[in-house]
Amino acid sequence: MAHILVVDDEPRIREVVSAYLAREGHLVSEAADGDRALEVARVDPPDLIVLDVMLPGRSGFDVLRALRTHGVEVPVILLTARDEVVDRVAGLEIGADDYVTKPFEPRELVARIGALLRRVARTGVAQSASLADEVTPVRAAGPAFFDLTIDDAAREVRRAGTAIPLTRTEFDLLAALCEQPGRVWTREQIGARLFGEAFDAFDRTIDSHVKNLRHKLGPRSDGGAYVETVRGVGYRAARP
Repeated sequence: MAHILVVDDEPRIREVVSAYLAREGHLVSEAADGDRALEVARVDPPDLIVLDVMLPGRSGFDVLRALRTHGVEVPVILLTARDEVVDRVAGLEIGADDYVTKPFEPRELVARIGALLRRVARTGVAQSASLADEVTPVRAAGPAFFDLTIDDAAREVRRAGTAIPLTRTEFDLLAALCEQPGRVWTREQIGARLFGEAFDAFDRTIDSHVKNLRHKLGPRSDGGAYVETVRGVGYRAARP
């Protein structure tokens, strides 16, 4: 069971989403505006937030930005009626883990929530095991001349010793690709790895995350990209 905060100014949407989540055994809190959402998140921190973008007063983007600015890394799924790529990318750049476009099927949203919670739980188990063993695995992302390292235990990426701030999903994406440099992953495979079976093969979320990741990592020392596009197929981590 997880504590999930549902933030939307439409009572009917809160009611339906809360009912579906309660049916899955989750504890649900509700908020109708951004200020109330931040108050609930502060007083009774949730395990995941479903956050509408178009809120009265403080927007969902403002709420998400405030959370991330204060170091709150709770997973966030955005609900948005906007279908413009620029708006979806903006949310992912601020730190959202996923988004669902209105109108949506409640069962799909619940499935995405479940997949994200499972991913977070797996990460927590991996971190606990690493700490118990006093082992900090560090994996180089590609050949030796790459100056990028991935610390799985700390969930930290460094370039030439400098930490690069990545969202939870961006880190998981990079770590997955770098398990086998050179292996080509389709969007469907990446989506299933990150979001579970609820991932929509026609969803462009993966493209947005890759774009954000490339921007934050910058080019390699030789001018190439850490994450390469395989036209018509998907993506791969660079190899020698």
